[in-house]
Amino acid sequence: MDSNSITMPMSDPNAWATAMNNLGMPPIGMTGQPLMPDFDPNLGMMAGITPLNPMMPGLGIVPAPLSQEIPTVKEIIHCKTCTLFPPNPNLPPPATRERPPGCKTVFVGGLPENATEQLIMEVFGQCGDITAIRKSKKNFCHIRFAEEFTVDKALFLSGYRIRLGSSTDKKDTGRLHVDFAQARDDLYEWECRQRMLAREERHRRKMEEDRLRPPSPPPIVHYSEHECSQLGDKIKDDGKFAEAVRVLLTWLERGEVNRRNANNFYSMIQSSNSHIRRLMSEKSQHEKEMEEAKEKFKTALAGILAQFEQIVSVFQAASKQKAWDHFSKAQRKNLDMWHKQAEEIRNMHNEQLMGIRREEEMEMSDDDMEDAPDSKDSEDSGVSQAEALKEENDSLRCQLDAYRNEVELLKQEQGKNQPIRSEEDNTHSQQLSFLQQALQGMQKQLLKMREELKQREAELEKSLEDKQQLKNQVQTLKEGLQNLQNTHVMQVGLSVCWINPGEVEALLSRLPCTFRQELTGVGASLEKRWNFCGFQGIKST
Repeated sequence: MDSNSITMPMSDPNAWATAMNNLGMPPIGMTGQPLMPDFDPNLGMMAGITPLNPMMPGLGIVPAPLSQEIPTVKEIIHCKTCTLFPPNPNLPPPATRERPPGCKTVFVGGLPENATEQLIMEVFGQCGDITAIRKSKKNFCHIRFAEEFTVDKALFLSGYRIRLGSSTDKKDTGRLHVDFAQARDDLYEWECRQRMLAREERHRRKMEEDRLRPPSPPPIVHYSEHECSQLGDKIKDDGKFAEAVRVLLTWLERGEVNRRNANNFYSMIQSSNSHIRRLMSEKSQHEKEMEEAKEKFKTALAGILAQFEQIVSVFQAASKQKAWDHFSKAQRKNLDMWHKQAEEIRNMHNEQLMGIRREEEMEMSDDDMEDAPDSKDSEDSGVSQAEALKEENDSLRCQLDAYRNEVELLKQEQGKNQPIRSEEDNTHSQQLSFLQQALQGMQKQLLKMREELKQREAELEKSLEDKQQLKNQVQTLKEGLQNLQNTHVMQVGLSVCWINPGEVEALLSRLPCTFRQELTGVGASLEKRWNFCGFQGIKST
């Protein structure tokens, strides 16, 4: 702190009077008249006012610190045994060394040769409590104060000329030089105080960290039969499922599983797996609620958009010549502004609604791509897809017609409005451009759907042809199988006839002659037929 930061302006008579009162001198103004007539010189103070410390901040000879821009004004200070004369204000301030940390000791040089400790106490005791004075045989000393801020008050006296009483002897005069002094006691106290503050700061931070630290999780109990049975019941409870699964996971990671309790762990894992259905049902329920909320929002947005359309139509009707001519200029200006704002908000909501619809269409197309069947042999699935594509094609065609009608209506309204204004033209052009873009998008989507429909129809026809070919192949296979069965039966019969020919001849020898001749004729005819079919070497017998 610079020595010129402490000032005592003469423009404040109360502070100056208080200083002179504490020094035992009657306060006198600039004109020589006493400022306070009730001053009692015998008591050394004013009646009814308690004595104050003149070196306190804002009081006595050292007033409160002022800014650096205000010039320092130093006055004569009268003490009991000496007088202090201020230095020349034109001289530069006295130089001081860098302030040591925790400095409470000052070096005072330029003392009179006849100066005593009582004189030093009288001059510097007004700055604050002095704990020690170390006076040298030469004209300097070291003064240690009880507080650090009193050092700044002592530096205020640097540069003053001191005179003992009214003597003009050289030994009774001197020029004070006050500067900071390095003392081991001050440094030790400052280091002790810094360590104490550091300990307090560490303690405060630790308390703050302990307060903000999240609570530790409860300890996981070790495995036992009783705890296992309780955990099995908790896993089946939906409310305690999360906590129970955490305990089960800890047991598995600890390695509590062995051959004796493997069945218990298996049952608990099975119970955990049974919660998947519940979670999936909850997820589907939440998805359903989300879809309902989306649908509700879309419905509300459509209602809001319809109301905006009505408001815009009101402004359009008001802008026609029949009603427009009856409004004043200010009213027309407000109507134009309101009309523009309403159209901007309407367009914004319309774009938002169209964006929602585009997202839904994209989601539907993604679902169709994901759900497309891998096998193309199913006739029913192909027919249903073709019907769905036709329905979607019809709906897109209806939307396209609606957009075209809306464009035509806008063109007609633009042609009917006689008072043509640039803002309305811009708005209509924006609407037309938006509708044209939407129309182009719908046309592209319609063409794409038509191509997909043609592809699906071609695939359906191909599947029908494949089905007919498969039917023909099945019929051919059935006929071939029947022929194979007949051939097999014939071969079995022949093998039976050729197994025992001796028995056949013995049987024929027992028959009558007439019957034997008939059988011989039959055998001959059979031989001819079999030879014709390709069976050679068959005898008539």
